[in-house]
Amino acid sequence: MHLYLHVPFCARRCSYCDFAIAVRRDVPSDAYVDAVLREWALRQTDPVWDASPEVRTIYFGGGTPSRVTPASIGRMLERIAADRTIAADAEITLEANPEDVTGSAAAAWRAFGVNRVSLGVQSFDPTVLQWMHRTHTAAQVPEAVDAIRSSGIEDLSLDLIFGLPTALGRDWRADLAHAFALQPEHLSLYGLTVEAHTPLGHWTDRGEVAPVDEDRYAAEFLLAHDALGAHGYEHYEISNAGLPGHRARHNSAYWRRAPFVGLGPAAHSGMGNERRWNVREWSAYQRLLASGNSPLEGREFLDAAAVTLE
Repeated sequence: MHLYLHVPFCARRCSYCDFAIAVRRDVPSDAYVDAVLREWALRQTDPVWDASPEVRTIYFGGGTPSRVTPASIGRMLERIAADRTIAADAEITLEANPEDVTGSAAAAWRAFGVNRVSLGVQSFDPTVLQWMHRTHTAAQVPEAVDAIRSSGIEDLSLDLIFGLPTALGRDWRADLAHAFALQPEHLSLYGLTVEAHTPLGHWTDRGEVAPVDEDRYAAEFLLAHDALGAHGYEHYEISNAGLPGHRARHNSAYWRRAPFVGLGPAAHSGMGNERRWNVREWSAYQRLLASGNSPLEGREFLDAAAVTLE
């Protein structure tokens, strides 16, 4: 079994983001954990467990999981371990923003069982970070990496975004060099997508931003592919590369169509050809669980063509 826990809270919505998030200055960590553990209790009789009772991976995604208190992460992991067997070699990943990573936070994550951190870097260029509405500085990235390494967490992934508008003057080669210098075990490189109802989508609709042309997009992808190979990374999936032995096991489980349970607002679950998903908004999710109801919003059964595409 593979678990995904969606933590929706963010300090600010990034310019390109259309994920299910809740912008909060003060994060309701306790209320969030209370709601997730109520959903967890409801899911214990789910038939999905019959096929895969042992938890092999746990992934805290978002949103920004590092925005909730480390103790909140601990509460959830302790409850999961009390109710289900977590494999001795389980991969337990936490997504984090650089500005949230301190020595004490990283040490607490490690003490609670987190053994992998996915750090949302996106770029090392201050102008680009500002344009993206990111809330960290380039200088905070190596500081965060040092804190993670010092905590004993030995598996680090960095996220970067390529294919940005040419007018930004972003040096993709330089960003890659900065990332390689930090020696992460894994890199996720995502091509920018313009989504409706995001700041970037509105800028594009108004003609204020011109998306990158296909030739430049392809050139940046190929540059990254060659650089990854030169630095010893296996480019094992279109957006992901790892040093030998460091493929992302949780994401790989999705690609293998292994059974998974999702907890939290907008989280998806799946077994075989069935997919389920929760209500998207944090407030609705919390309200349903507080009243003893399931947060499930819908389900579907994939046909053979959809399974093949997936």
